[in-house]
Amino acid sequence: MKEIRTTAIVLAAGKGKRMQTSVHKQYLRINDKPVLFYSLKAFEDSLIDDVVLVVGKDEELFCKEEIVDRYGLRKVRTIVEGGVERYHSVAYGLRSIDWTCDYVFIHDGARPFVDDEIIKRSYNEVRHSSACIVGMPAKDTIKIADEEGYVAETPARPLVWQIQTPQVFERKLITLAYEKLMAAESRLTSEGVAITDDAMVVEYFMNTPVKLVQGSYENIKITTPEDLKIAEILLHETL
Repeated sequence: MKEIRTTAIVLAAGKGKRMQTSVHKQYLRINDKPVLFYSLKAFEDSLIDDVVLVVGKDEELFCKEEIVDRYGLRKVRTIVEGGVERYHSVAYGLRSIDWTCDYVFIHDGARPFVDDEIIKRSYNEVRHSSACIVGMPAKDTIKIADEEGYVAETPARPLVWQIQTPQVFERKLITLAYEKLMAAESRLTSEGVAITDDAMVVEYFMNTPVKLVQGSYENIKITTPEDLKIAEILLHETL
């Protein structure tokens, strides 16, 4: 029987303008280690076979020396430069994956609290459904607004999820979806279609249902200074 192989694409090419700092958010420090370290370490200690790290322009050497080599992250086999938009970075990461890979985990490097249980749940689900994404049911009531700022709809709260990463797919499925996306990029841009996550690419181009997998309310994304403070508290509680 063929051995199942998994690859994680960790995205760390963002600039994090909302963080209001000259240091990119993935390199800010929590407990004296970069935010990016924690997600890479989670995949290092998990069932994942290989990690592709996608970084900003001219940051490859810095990440290799100051993060990958410094912390002994042996599963990071490839470091590639990202693109202007998140979906560009994912596309470049997918192009560097070995063809023997069966499943791809796409994760935001600014989510330091992904853990082994989330990774295992995602892996078990993707083997059945071919496409799954991590998230949690929304705690608050959500309103859908119309173009004039009035409430147009109130979806049933049990049906509303806050989506996280990783988002996990069969390699062939997500690779073909992104090939179609890149070929249609100009048209989508002219139509004002914004690609906000990987599941959207699969939904739009492949007509494939995407399964929701329970993540964690602690699996936060570091976006603002307040998030960094919360992350410090969460990390302290786990030590």
